Amino acid sequence: MARKHLRRVNGILLLDKPVGLSSNQALQRAKRLFKARKAGHTGSLDPLATGLLPLCFGEATKVSGFLLDADKHYLVRCRLGVTTDTGDAEGEVVARAEVPALDAAAVEAVLGRFRGDIEQIPPMYSALKHKGQRLYKLAREGKEVVREPRPVRIHALTMTALSGDELSLDVRCSKGTYVRTLVEDIGQALGCGAHVTALRRTGLGPFDDPAMHTLESLEALAEQGFEALDGCLEPMDSALVQWPALELADDVAFFLMQGQPVWVPRIPDAAWLRLYTREGRFLGMGCPDAEGRVAPKRLLATGGGNR
Repeated sequence: MARKHLRRVNGILLLDKPVGLSSNQALQRAKRLFKARKAGHTGSLDPLATGLLPLCFGEATKVSGFLLDADKHYLVRCRLGVTTDTGDAEGEVVARAEVPALDAAAVEAVLGRFRGDIEQIPPMYSALKHKGQRLYKLAREGKEVVREPRPVRIHALTMTALSGDELSLDVRCSKGTYVRTLVEDIGQALGCGAHVTALRRTGLGPFDDPAMHTLESLEALAEQGFEALDGCLEPMDSALVQWPALELADDVAFFLMQGQPVWVPRIPDAAWLRLYTREGRFLGMGCPDAEGRVAPKRLLATGGGNR
């Protein structure tokens, strides 16, 4: 579609990604429905995975990094006794083992080892790069390279079901956590191996179990027009509620929007600040500097507005 026919759309869409699509495929379908000039997603979900994929349209792409760095919440179903080369059901089986007799206490004893700060070795089937090449491309060529362990944090890890060789878990974790690797490591600790058979993301940063929109529901709304579609968008600052808000006088806001650090009384003690006019228009994000001023960092070209 010619760029001149695309719209300037600003806001965040909480998409319920379907199984079988990559995050980029889901993004492109939504972008076409909105006829949006600019859009990006906030961290990939595997094609096998479903659930929350926030899409940032227009100026909202300037705050997408805050969601990339945010904690995640997943519901995961695992099959014990079978290990695959990808860590999930899309891979080839590489090992089988008998599943020992397990009860809740036995599983809990193992899960306790994985709570808190742990280290993970990233999987070969991941988008990380080695000497400029994606690991998953090397893996498809039958190559394996040494990966350094990476620190992650498992905030909460709860067994929600155990039946035969099927185990279900509720996982809250930091950015950079590979749930497939977590499941593989738990399976190894249980003595039988495991892989992911279903994965659903239900939370990301400030969005915890929110109402989400499916591609099918968006297609139906598109028939009603852009106003109906745009009504699905969340305000840009909804991704930033963990940071204090700071209201600026009109003259101060003017100089800030020119890219200048500004003096503001009683600056909150925080790494980032949400900046607003007195009328409540969102201007973007700033940081306190060493001189006691607020320095602009992520300003909106629209000069305000939540969408």
